[in-house]
Amino acid sequence: MTSPHLWLRAETHPGERRTPLAPADTAMLVKQGVQVTVEHSSARCHPIDDYLDAGAESAPAGSWTDAPADAYVLGLKALPEDTAPIGGHHLYFAHAYKGQQGARELLARFAAGGGEILDLEYLTDVRERRLAAFGHWAGYVGAALAVRHWNGDLERPLRPTTKNALDAFLGKLAQPPRVLVIGALGRCGRGARAALEHAGIEATLWDLAETADLDREAVLDHDILINAVQTTEPGEPFLAAEHLRADRRLSLIVDVTCDVGSPAHLLPVYDRLTGWDEPVRAAADGLAVIAIDNLPSLLPREASDDFSAQLAAYLPQLPDGDCWERSRRAFHAALSKTGLNDV
Repeated sequence: MTSPHLWLRAETHPGERRTPLAPADTAMLVKQGVQVTVEHSSARCHPIDDYLDAGAESAPAGSWTDAPADAYVLGLKALPEDTAPIGGHHLYFAHAYKGQQGARELLARFAAGGGEILDLEYLTDVRERRLAAFGHWAGYVGAALAVRHWNGDLERPLRPTTKNALDAFLGKLAQPPRVLVIGALGRCGRGARAALEHAGIEATLWDLAETADLDREAVLDHDILINAVQTTEPGEPFLAAEHLRADRRLSLIVDVTCDVGSPAHLLPVYDRLTGWDEPVRAAADGLAVIAIDNLPSLLPREASDDFSAQLAAYLPQLPDGDCWERSRRAFHAALSKTGLNDV
């Protein structure tokens, strides 16, 4: 089987310093015969020289548009906004299969250009468990921001940091909040629990069993709700505006999942994401929300190295490994669902 050609593109999303492929794993792939091209990026947490030392070739930022037709363009966040058709093979988190804003337009560009998305969110095993994810660090950072907000020392704007520096703010609290983590057994939930434990907070932990018959009064009786539930289908909301009684205890929601704008949004008490400049926003009277869609970017080096180590084992299996076929089927199912499969 011919080894794939990977093309690591430069990210254009504001504040994004992560990468799906670290230099250490690049060196491993090159030794296996994989050709790796890395675009220059001043934002990426690993410098270009580390990739060149690992055996990769370099290319100008944004040159993925001229990459060979058989290259697999690897990234994380959205492609630059445009209306031009897209060809080739693209591995990234497209966020386009659950009815998100702009999803149909993006899929139409791929349909028109004959390209394909091998969405990393749908890179799964036979039991549909994700094979590579940033979930642990999303949960960890989300919980850490909640603690800092509660403690009154959450500085704005947020800036990339290291785990050691972040942990320095998570000392034992004089008056720890009551925290509920929903989705506590998954990657995100375990990450949130780790940060809370570091802060000396013993959280209430809910997962599938506890949400099957949701006790909203119990939800409202916590100071902080951390939502770490990953879902692909619409479901009964955990909280909507009509559930917010005036005498509730709940004052902060951290939505790690960030499915706002999607039918799968489980917390319709808010309708806009927050960001690095303003990480906390009022969602209702006395209720604030943190909903940042790139939380792991605040720990770019740790998050990138962890994700890369997970993903690298499956990259040599391109294009037809079972996990990639499952991702490919998800793409074609999304095209079919939106009526674009015959474009």
